[in-house]
Amino acid sequence: MPFWVKKNTGHRFRLFFATDIHGSEPTFRKFINVGKFYGVDALILGGDITGKLIIPIIDLGNNRFRATLQSQVHHLSNYELSDFTARLGKLGFYSSVMNQEEYAQLVDDSTAVNQLYIQKAKERLIDWIILAEERLGGSSIRCYVTGGNDDPPEVLEVLSQEANQQVIACEEKVVTLDDEGHTMISLGYSNPTPWKTPREIEESELSRRIAEAFRNIDSCERLIFNMHVPPLNSTLDLCPMLDTSTDPPKVITSGGEPVMFGAGSQAVREAIEQHQPLLSLHGHIHESRNVTKIGRTTAVNPGSEYGEGILRGIIVSITGDSVDSTQMTSG
Repeated sequence: MPFWVKKNTGHRFRLFFATDIHGSEPTFRKFINVGKFYGVDALILGGDITGKLIIPIIDLGNNRFRATLQSQVHHLSNYELSDFTARLGKLGFYSSVMNQEEYAQLVDDSTAVNQLYIQKAKERLIDWIILAEERLGGSSIRCYVTGGNDDPPEVLEVLSQEANQQVIACEEKVVTLDDEGHTMISLGYSNPTPWKTPREIEESELSRRIAEAFRNIDSCERLIFNMHVPPLNSTLDLCPMLDTSTDPPKVITSGGEPVMFGAGSQAVREAIEQHQPLLSLHGHIHESRNVTKIGRTTAVNPGSEYGEGILRGIIVSITGDSVDSTQMTSG
């Protein structure tokens, strides 16, 4: 006796998702290039796209420079400067060359330091958008970009201002991904962390924003939920527990091993359980690389190793209202 089953006969849609590149130059360049390499229909870059630090490089005169990186003082010639700044770019750091007088003024002016950081972060993001438009130009591949909890709002403004044909600023929007009815909603906020990053909000506010994002969604059968913070206790949110009474916070250990716990969001988990989107994309917790199921929803976190210039990502193949396959990538 034959069994009759529903089949998806539509076009297969393939996406590549990566997240948490934190300003790393080679990691972003790899991300832009994988679209054509893997033959995907869309690139999706999750949150935390900006770097964490700006490194001052002191011009000592006579083509000599000095900089401190990770507690080590580097004395550089003019010929070594480009290699050093490239190293900073790989780590996701920004840099600024200045004389000793300018440096002395900045040391005592935290507002000026922050303004310089914002300026450098904007400049790199603009360069990335220009590069993406050039590399993807003439193709059907679109690059969808959202922010994360580490990304200052002033920097994220660049996305809306500079995105053009190939790059799509998608945060807090419903975007259509293909002609088969696959859509995506994106949010880059996180629940509170020990680091007090720019876009952390309480769970109640996160829940409100998620509800607002879903408000005009009629069906979740072909919906992708692009949410930077992963759902609580989902295997996508495991990280070391921290003692926040110290500055900086210290990893809590037991028997010489870090105590692991779920640092994800209860609001995100409840939203997935309630709405059951087809696919749920997450990052935020770099070490929690995994794929799991929450009801019918396939939820993923590709992890991040940006500081080594490594691009961790995931290819997801979708037909109609089903996820056909997922494939983790690293390189």
